[in-house]
Amino acid sequence: MTISVFELFSVGIGPSSSHTVGPMRAAGMFVDELASRDVVDRVAEVTVDLLGSLAATGAGHGTLPAILLGLEGCRPETIETDEMERRLTKIRADGKIRLAGRVVIALTEADMQLHPGRRLPQHPNAMTLTAFSAGGDTVYRDTYFSVGGGFVVAESRSESRSESRAEPQASVREDAEAPFRSAAELLALTERNGLSVSQVMMRQECVARTEVEVRERLLHIRDVMVTCQANGMSREGDLPGNLRVRRRAKDWFVRLEAEDPQRDPAFAEDWVNLVALAVNEENASGGRIVTAPTNGAAGIIPAVLHFAVHYTPAGNADPDDTAVRFLLTAGAIGSLYKERASISGAEVGCQGEVGSAASMAAAGLAEILGGTPRQVENAAEIAMEHSLGLTCDPIGGLVQVPCIERNAISAGKAINAARMALRGDGTHRVSLDQVIETMRATGMDMSVKYKETSTGGLAVAVNVVDC
Repeated sequence: MTISVFELFSVGIGPSSSHTVGPMRAAGMFVDELASRDVVDRVAEVTVDLLGSLAATGAGHGTLPAILLGLEGCRPETIETDEMERRLTKIRADGKIRLAGRVVIALTEADMQLHPGRRLPQHPNAMTLTAFSAGGDTVYRDTYFSVGGGFVVAESRSESRSESRAEPQASVREDAEAPFRSAAELLALTERNGLSVSQVMMRQECVARTEVEVRERLLHIRDVMVTCQANGMSREGDLPGNLRVRRRAKDWFVRLEAEDPQRDPAFAEDWVNLVALAVNEENASGGRIVTAPTNGAAGIIPAVLHFAVHYTPAGNADPDDTAVRFLLTAGAIGSLYKERASISGAEVGCQGEVGSAASMAAAGLAEILGGTPRQVENAAEIAMEHSLGLTCDPIGGLVQVPCIERNAISAGKAINAARMALRGDGTHRVSLDQVIETMRATGMDMSVKYKETSTGGLAVAVNVVDC
């Protein structure tokens, strides 16, 4: 099946989908496996080994506390910020966790072993969890790979899991739309059936659920995005960590409200920048977020969706339908990046996160503006073509600088890409499939120090270490 839009857009917590959401889900998968084997009560000790990028930047990304919460049975989709803080305060005071919510064992962040120089060939974001009995015997061990966007692959299994769905997958109907795994296949489906990109993606989603359910869930995703940006615009103070980055979204919001009470289109770019800034400040503080397709790039799609809803004829006529079509189209493009390349900054650099998000957003906006499927594909290609080679070098290992402003800049790039594509007829020299393959190859060639290790680029130039 084509990767679902609900795996690319899942509700979680900040600051990182690969370094916070993924590790929490991996720890939850470990606990679920212990429970399925009925061995939870035999466990007296759990060891945690973080490798590669998880070890290099885990402290600044909230990886270690996320694992503790996952081992207690928490899930990023449902845990609230106040509960998270309460649980972590108790764990740090007691020096213990309650494994699966019932077995007390000694484990804190200080007990976890970090191996930043050790990278496994499967993926640079790796963690090994081992459960031991009171006698020292191994009860269960597995290695998990957080492959971007909250997706997790267990070494003991061949399939990936994002655990963003609460219900089991329905069986595929005999009359289901054929899946697509390339932009060429996606365009062929639109042309064969006379459908838009969003209509093709809706058919894919309706394999597992009804159209009404798809729309309801997409509108819920939209609502979480809107709540997130509203929260970001209401908070003041510094973001967590040694960088002491000051929140700017609230000040910007107050000024824009005064300058633009009637929402003049002349201020559209300012509002787009503000939404991206607000979402990513909220993400950086560990707030509730929608991976889109990752947390580090979570502000781009909400910002461009804001533009689509508030500054286009379609958005003014029917904001709900506009949001659904936008997210379906963006999800169709995002599935290609996940299928054919990577959305993990630790694997291919920031081009895989911010670049993919800009490409998805450009496609979504192009459809809302009335673009044909070929113009939509062109918009997605333009946005990624001009994101190629983008490195992931967060200062201090925090998802703050350059990440927050980069989301705003890339949202503007997505809007520009959509407009450029609509000036043409969809014919262009470089295809989306070619640019996705180029992004993948560029990521493979990129030095490790530019792939979410904070050992190159701005992270070294500024030389701030977060503990």
